[in-house]
Amino acid sequence: MANIEKEKHTVAQMVRIYCFLKHKQSRGLCGECSNLLTYAHKRLDGCKFGDDKPACAKCKVHCYQSAMRERIRIVMRFSGPFMPLVHPIETAEHYMPYLFKRKK
Repeated sequence: MANIEKEKHTVAQMVRIYCFLKHKQSRGLCGECSNLLTYAHKRLDGCKFGDDKPACAKCKVHCYQSAMRERIRIVMRFSGPFMPLVHPIETAEHYMPYLFKRKK
């Protein structure tokens, strides 16, 4: 799976966790979360770095509008602690490069 596709998948999982726990949506996403996910995917599709894309928090180019950036930050901060419980394999895969990164 390409880096952008992994990012899209991870964002979708985090938005689903957030919507399920905060908005009590047991099936699908509420309108607000659906709009946020659509916006995030649109921004990822248009990323000028392509598969060399850094994590959004470490990127020098912020392509999200400030209001949407704040919303996705809230979603990620809330959902992050639940990721190892809900998606343990994907979480481990996400952190593997950081665990074995060599210091120069």
